[in-house]
Amino acid sequence: MKNSLKETENSKTTEKTTTKNSKASAKTANTTKAEEQAVKPEAPAAKPVRRGRPPKSATASKKAESAKEPKERKERKERIFALDIGTRSVIGIVAEKEADGLKIVATERQEHKTRAMLDGQIHDVPQVAAIIDSVKKELIKKTGTIKSAAVAAAGRALYTMTAEADMEINGIITPEQERALDFAGVQAAQSKLATSKTIDDPTKYYCVGYSTIKYNLDGTQLKTLVGQRGRIAAATVIATFLPRQVIDSMHSALQASKLDMRALTLEPIAAINVLIPPTMRHLNLVLVDIGAGTSDVAITKNGSVIAYGMVPQAGDEITEAISQRFLLDFNVAEQLKRDAAEGKSAKFTDILGVEYELSAKEILDPIMANVQNLAEAIADQIVELNGSEPPQAVILVGGGSLTPNLAKFVGDILGLPAGRVAVRHPEKIDGVLDIPEELQKPDAVTPLGILKIAAQNSLHFLRIFVNNVEYSLFNFRELTVSDALLNAGIQLKKMNGRPGLGAMLTINGENKFIPGTMGTLAQLKVDDRPATLDTVIQEDSHIEIIPGEDGAQPEITIRDILDIPPSYMVYVNGEEKLIDAQFTINGQAAQPGQLLKDGDVIVSKDTRLLGDVLNTLNLPPMGRKVKYTVNGKESQYTITPEIMLNDNPATLSTEVHEKDYIEYIPAEEPNLGTVLNVSELDATLTIYYKGEEHKIPSATVSLEVNGHPASTGTIIDDGAEIRYMKSLRAVTTVSDALLAVGFEPPAASSRVSFEILVNKQPVNFTDPIKNGDELDVIITKNDPSAAMAAGEQPDKPATDNNGMPISPTEAAFSSPPMTAAAIKDQIKLADKINSIPGLSAALNSNKNSTKSPFLDK
Repeated sequence: MKNSLKETENSKTTEKTTTKNSKASAKTANTTKAEEQAVKPEAPAAKPVRRGRPPKSATASKKAESAKEPKERKERKERIFALDIGTRSVIGIVAEKEADGLKIVATERQEHKTRAMLDGQIHDVPQVAAIIDSVKKELIKKTGTIKSAAVAAAGRALYTMTAEADMEINGIITPEQERALDFAGVQAAQSKLATSKTIDDPTKYYCVGYSTIKYNLDGTQLKTLVGQRGRIAAATVIATFLPRQVIDSMHSALQASKLDMRALTLEPIAAINVLIPPTMRHLNLVLVDIGAGTSDVAITKNGSVIAYGMVPQAGDEITEAISQRFLLDFNVAEQLKRDAAEGKSAKFTDILGVEYELSAKEILDPIMANVQNLAEAIADQIVELNGSEPPQAVILVGGGSLTPNLAKFVGDILGLPAGRVAVRHPEKIDGVLDIPEELQKPDAVTPLGILKIAAQNSLHFLRIFVNNVEYSLFNFRELTVSDALLNAGIQLKKMNGRPGLGAMLTINGENKFIPGTMGTLAQLKVDDRPATLDTVIQEDSHIEIIPGEDGAQPEITIRDILDIPPSYMVYVNGEEKLIDAQFTINGQAAQPGQLLKDGDVIVSKDTRLLGDVLNTLNLPPMGRKVKYTVNGKESQYTITPEIMLNDNPATLSTEVHEKDYIEYIPAEEPNLGTVLNVSELDATLTIYYKGEEHKIPSATVSLEVNGHPASTGTIIDDGAEIRYMKSLRAVTTVSDALLAVGFEPPAASSRVSFEILVNKQPVNFTDPIKNGDELDVIITKNDPSAAMAAGEQPDKPATDNNGMPISPTEAAFSSPPMTAAAIKDQIKLADKINSIPGLSAALNSNKNSTKSPFLDK
């Protein structure tokens, strides 16, 4: 059963020792040779003349020779510095590895001067670093240089994951294979945490420890796989994860003290390795490490550690209660708590200056409710982790375990018999030699556990760089680039280039998606060499991630998505025309090479029907529409061309072939008579006056276009405003004709007379005039003297009551009332006009008009 934190063996210290020993051996060899030469007897000879300084005495020579002799060097043993950074105090232990265990050579305990840590979390890195540095310096005085430390993290905000891994085995299982299987289980737990919804970002969590719950070989459960033979081996592992912030703050504090992090474990794992050996883990035991800020819980059952947990309450809760009860500084309350726990009375002064001298009972009784609350929180966590049932026994360690009545309260809440909840002191630990008396206290269990675990295969840190940012990885196996990226919180797939945006097109009514180009993959380099996710990394490896480039939107044309039919030739009005297939994009004419974009609607036509061919040639097959208004009412008129195909009338749906002859005869521009279906006879009369032809408005219909008088032949443009009016008079009179040709009757004083002739016959103003009549007016000058000579008196003009002559009025030109026959003709004409689109409303709106439309203005 493996319960310690594991890693590959760290041989750096051994290598350094070996190198130094080699150099020392070489030096020793050289020195010995020199000594042999020095002590070699010389042949008798004459004494040389002494010059300079006098010769040394024989005794001095022997001392010099003795000084040159190499001293026997004591092989330096591997030293381990275990550091327990607690909420209230920091404990450091330095031990050396002996053949039969760890020998403690020095220890140091110091308390925080301020509350730099809360609930096991470093809140003030400089303050914590300062006390670590102080502990280190005191130990250096006793042991020499210290460069690294093994530490443990409190179980604050920890998560545990249980996972299983298996592997195929050939031959006898070795310890290395078992360890590889354990690490595979840790990886499976990491993956399980990453895919769970327990935490938001799994990359922000470190694996700080693991325990193998059980091994299985071909269906048989075993305590260990080493030495066994089988086919499929499996390991079930419980791995513990803490937020990177907890670990990073500890790492920063160590670096500020110029210490490397040799190894890291979890405080409950460290404690359980000291007090509950593997041979006792078949029992359902609970170990609670009660510090100042947190109470860490570990549970064993069925031969392994089954759960870890943490309660964010501990000894500081009791200290805080005393501080609140007696209005004391926190540090003063802490000392008061310790004295009372030992049964000592105390004398103190509160913040108001009131002096107290109380017994231990008087100090503790008021805060027993707080002790009860702490016991309940610990008991609740135990029951939750243990499957809603009490364990067989509970072991309390840590400085907070000495809180009066805490063990009793926990036992009562769990319903355990007296003595089943106990505070343990580490008088003897397997693998640790001669524990000093100062470490035989409950709060020394964790640092001793850290020391023991650090001496075994543990999680060491490996420093690497990802895009020039430094990261520390737990070196519990051969690490790869994928491990580094996971630690750095980098998902490689997010560094790959994204595919270019595609285009959704609608082609002849069907949707089609055209994808963009694919982005390029991110590139990896390790120490400037191409790498993959499986590339192994070493200490100080520099990993570079080169992001991939994003893909582009597709550049597509109609030609890319459709088969373009071939062109063909036809004759249109005698000219050769090349007919191509027609395309529209969003209703607009388009060319085959035109670029398309997302959302475009493409319609293609083969251009084989006569109507499509004419559209291609900009010859409207349906003609064109002329929009107009008649007396304010909107209407339209279609000018339809005449179309012939191969000299025969054809419909627009007729299919056209190569070299067909098309004749397109546009219709004439529409005039007012055509648009309104009004004949010229209905609208005007043609008469002859003074030998010239005149068109005069008919008494039946009158027309205006855009505010100007018009005739049936007036061309109508698009948007024309037509005014159509009808008179109720049945005939056109001579007076209407005279007004139309611009005749003005002479004044009465002009001494002239006139005679009106129609077709050479005298007529009156009220007589009718017909189409084709010849109108004449004969003016004769009167001779007054001749008339008087003949005894005739000249006609006197009509005068009014004042004697003033009266000029001819409009009434003189108005027509007499309509006859019955005229009214009948008028009704027939109205029926005819009512059948014309757009004129019915015009006729109705003018049916009461009795004047010429041009006099209405």
